[in-house]
Amino acid sequence: MPSDRTTELAALDHRHVWHPFTQQSTWTATKPLIIERAEGCWLVDVDGKRYLDGVSSLWTNVHGHRHPAIDAAVRAQLDRMAHSTMLGLTHPTAIELAARLVQCTPQGLDRVFYSDNGSTAVEVALKMAFQAQQQRGQTERTRFAALRDAYHGDTLGAVSIGAIDIFHAVYRPLLFDCVALPAPVEPGGAEEEECLKQGLELLDRHGHELAALVVEPLVQGAAGMKMHSIGFLRALLERAREHGVMLVCDEVAVGFGRTGTLFAMEQVGIAPDFLCLAKGIAGGYLPLAATLATESVYEAFLAAPEEAKQFFHGHTFTGNPLACAAALASLDLFRRADRLAQATRIADRLAAGLAPLRERPGVASIRQKGVMVGVDLVQQDGSPHPPARRIGAAVCMAAREHGVVLRPLGDTVVLNPPLALSAEEVDHLLDGLRAALKDVEGA
Repeated sequence: MPSDRTTELAALDHRHVWHPFTQQSTWTATKPLIIERAEGCWLVDVDGKRYLDGVSSLWTNVHGHRHPAIDAAVRAQLDRMAHSTMLGLTHPTAIELAARLVQCTPQGLDRVFYSDNGSTAVEVALKMAFQAQQQRGQTERTRFAALRDAYHGDTLGAVSIGAIDIFHAVYRPLLFDCVALPAPVEPGGAEEEECLKQGLELLDRHGHELAALVVEPLVQGAAGMKMHSIGFLRALLERAREHGVMLVCDEVAVGFGRTGTLFAMEQVGIAPDFLCLAKGIAGGYLPLAATLATESVYEAFLAAPEEAKQFFHGHTFTGNPLACAAALASLDLFRRADRLAQATRIADRLAAGLAPLRERPGVASIRQKGVMVGVDLVQQDGSPHPPARRIGAAVCMAAREHGVVLRPLGDTVVLNPPLALSAEEVDHLLDGLRAALKDVEGA
């Protein structure tokens, strides 16, 4: 039975809190899961029940919750200063973090502009790319290209280059037009080949008017873990660059080890003009984002003050010292804890445990890149579930009864755990998924 405190908190939430991406009529008709604390890769609710954090608290947590090294770094920074503006001032942690990011990202990304979430990191890149092209005299370059089913955030510029109708369709009258390049569901095969052919043709047709091409490298996360090959992405980026189009790589979701390397673009072997980072940048502790740009981009904004060519953009909590301290400690842990090697072990164990599910009736396909997994659910006969059944949500709710927190993207169940998972915790995650599928489908 829920405690009196749980009941009171639930009533207050239902009365006052408006949750993101949530149909509130459904939310207020159910008992909310209220997380009070966290330990390692586990979340603990107000009644003391433990749940494995199977989605890294929305793909942000890297090293586990309450990691001693990150806790200590934030506390030490708190003893010095919690916040100071970067408009007209600077501070050590932002300076040190910028230098570290330049060292560990693809070569040539020498300038770091801070913001505080993935949407703003992308918004910054869009505005920078547009303004740089204009100030270089490329005044015809007023459009952007992106992959279909893209998700780059929820601010209007980021939504304009997004292409997930359920998220974005209602806002279309407010948005600028984007050239949408087809993207495959899975890497390799005839579908990807046809998508590439059409994408190259679109770049040839529109290249002269494009300021930038924006992509989520290798995995389109919010699209339901749609994936494409290195060769597919490389061909698009190379063709775009031939036409003078800048390259914006949105690694908000895929960065910091989730695809097997620190950044997905390491696997592609092309250094973009812009790299957008957020989510895991601060280890999942505090809001922080960064847009990295080349020196060439930076130089397009250099002029006498009266020419007004500076970048007119900023955020109140840009480069927050506490968040930067957490990010520095997180980067240290990648090396000290050999986190990338651990991520590979997690990915391998996930792949082995998921393999039998590929033959299960009701599972249409399973896509995996590193620790990022999408499990597509269908009816036993292979046809789609009726939308009203909300099968993905039902499976994720059932998983909670087995001590696992998951999130659906439509009828795709997503796994994207912290990179600190032990072998036993990987098995618990898989057991919870299997049990939830059985609870909902009865087989």
